[in-house]
Amino acid sequence: MSMNSIGDLAQSFMLRQQHTDLKTRMNSLVQELASGRTADVSRHLSGSYSYLSDVQRNLTLLEGYDAATGEAILFTDAMQTVLGQFQDLATDLGLASMSAANSKVSEVMYNVSDRAVQDMALMVSSLNTEVAGRALFSGVDSDTTPLISSTEMLDELRTLIAGETTLSGIQAKLDSWFDDAGGGFETLAYQGATASLPPFRLGAGETVNLDLRAGDDSIRVLLKHTAMAALAADKSLGFPRELQEEMLMTGGQGLSFEQQGLVRIRADLGYAQARTEESATRIAAERTGYLMARTELLEVDQYEAATQLEDLQYQLEALYSVTVKLSRLSLTDFL
Repeated sequence: MSMNSIGDLAQSFMLRQQHTDLKTRMNSLVQELASGRTADVSRHLSGSYSYLSDVQRNLTLLEGYDAATGEAILFTDAMQTVLGQFQDLATDLGLASMSAANSKVSEVMYNVSDRAVQDMALMVSSLNTEVAGRALFSGVDSDTTPLISSTEMLDELRTLIAGETTLSGIQAKLDSWFDDAGGGFETLAYQGATASLPPFRLGAGETVNLDLRAGDDSIRVLLKHTAMAALAADKSLGFPRELQEEMLMTGGQGLSFEQQGLVRIRADLGYAQARTEESATRIAAERTGYLMARTELLEVDQYEAATQLEDLQYQLEALYSVTVKLSRLSLTDFL
């Protein structure tokens, strides 16, 4: 009767190979127990990746939509805050200007006119606000500050109306500078683009437009009336008290009663805010659903994994025992 055996070197190699295989399988099971997910996706899914790929693709798309929606929320919230501050300044200054004009007290009119200079600086500064390094009200040229400083504007306007002696003459000059196409506001004061920001994509076939720039007519008209109040008691112009009263009253009335355009764009902006918030909620819900689906696809039975790990431990211990016994064999023991 013949007997087949393997040599010592081959036996040593076989034991090392078995040890490596057992350790690899144990490491995979430990990873699965810790994470709750399979370490071998191909084996777990039996090579069928179609559903997992679809889930992964949708998660990737949702991540992109989530980023765009987050940016849209950031922009709409910041715009609404800025326009709220702008409107509050206009409203308060309008009331103060009319009250000063009715008082007919020179000192009061000087104080309110000086306040208008400061408020105009705050208005322009708010419209020049940047978020994440991008100007809010410059349209597509978001790397450009939309408006020159209020000081520069008032310097231009001071030169423009110098020598005027009537309210109608001053109004005509300011109307031309602020309102006319190709006027001073468009060619000098507003430095942004004529095109709005590109739409933010909130989902498949869903976008939101933020068609709002510092050159909007509703903003121009309030800046014009603020400038009227600021220049009313300007000492370098030296207008008579009666004309100062008329300018403050006209500027105050304009600031108080010509806010319809601003109210409209803030309402439109509020609608855009609501849509972006709804989209953010929808995206979060969809993302949660796909994450749960991916988890269900890749999760392992932890009880089964623990049982397999315990079995492998026994096998590894047995292998160690065999290895120790073989290492102690001698020729005398063999014979």
